[in-house]
Amino acid sequence: MEVSVDVISDVICPWCYIGKRRLEKAIAATDVQVSVRWHPFQLNPTMPKEGISRREYRTRKFGSWERSMELDAKVSAVGESEGIHFAFDKNDRTPNTIDAHRLIWFADQYGCQDAVVEALFRAYFTEGQDVGNHQTLIEVVTEAGLDRQAVETMLDSDEGLDLIAKSREMSQQFGVDGVPFFIINQKLTLAGAQDSETFVEAFKQVQT
Repeated sequence: MEVSVDVISDVICPWCYIGKRRLEKAIAATDVQVSVRWHPFQLNPTMPKEGISRREYRTRKFGSWERSMELDAKVSAVGESEGIHFAFDKNDRTPNTIDAHRLIWFADQYGCQDAVVEALFRAYFTEGQDVGNHQTLIEVVTEAGLDRQAVETMLDSDEGLDLIAKSREMSQQFGVDGVPFFIINQKLTLAGAQDSETFVEAFKQVQT
């Protein structure tokens, strides 16, 4: 029996990157056939199209830049244990993620969604790239397997913009108020970056 995992996430959520690694570890540890599909969740739905200074955004969100750096350090330590090297010092902007989400949706039609998700996480978190910038997005996702011309055409259109509203309905249906959020076989849900053993146990539960 194949197990389906729907992942609701945002490309600028570090715990979503960690959750991805832990899910991958769980899939590798089981002989169950697991299919994964990614769905958008905008942590900052009112973010300006061009994004804003990360320092300004994080200071506003957490009260001080020092508090932000403390939280970054804690996430970095967890990331290292999962083989992710977070380089928050390279990020100077918090981007609007709607176009990144449109490209993840687009990649699903070409069978390279997971590769595109991985490439976007890596670009933002370890390379410090602005994943709200069209040129950056084009470079990142074409390296991950998408056709450049198709990507440019899609970004110049309104294609996929209705995706956010549809995904918001899905999030409301399952009571999602934070990410990452995992829906397994449309019946069992896990909130947060669970450890790999929890995922493996969930795979077993949905098959009984």
